[in-house]
Amino acid sequence: MIEKGNKAEKEVIKKVAEFMCASARTAPKAKGMDNIVTVIITGKDKKRLADEMERIGRKKKRKSFLRDSENIRKVPLLVLIGTKARPIGLEVCGLCGFKNCKELEKAGGICAFNSGDLGIAIGSAVSLAANFHIDNRIMYTAGIAALNLKLLGKEVKIAFGIPLSISGKNPFFDRR
Repeated sequence: MIEKGNKAEKEVIKKVAEFMCASARTAPKAKGMDNIVTVIITGKDKKRLADEMERIGRKKKRKSFLRDSENIRKVPLLVLIGTKARPIGLEVCGLCGFKNCKELEKAGGICAFNSGDLGIAIGSAVSLAANFHIDNRIMYTAGIAALNLKLLGKEVKIAFGIPLSISGKNPFFDRR
């Protein structure tokens, strides 16, 4: 039997995206509290995300959103990783800029540990993709569009997108 390489590539890129979600889930988290949310976006939802990125880019006159929306259109899928905004309840902290977690919640702020945990989860996920030689890029632009569309749910307050590509040239390199 002969199996074409591009068929195998389509299958492996989906598997790597699934492994990235698992990697984000198992990444260390403050006090063991898991506020991370992951999804894999393909097809019509990926197009909807790219359209929202383009809309933001045109409305705000931001070329980065327009450029990144084109990258999203060219790849088969992307992983979204976000965090819910839930204080972890340390008695002595203040890293968020508030006196305590109650003040933070009252003001609608975001716990510094939520952001830190998200960064560790994203780092774990992209490291895994890189180990499989899958081209990827962390995009805040995709995260903002995903938040607008509530693709990760209403509770998620910070998100990033990670498009994945298998091609002869990394589409996320030499971008304008």
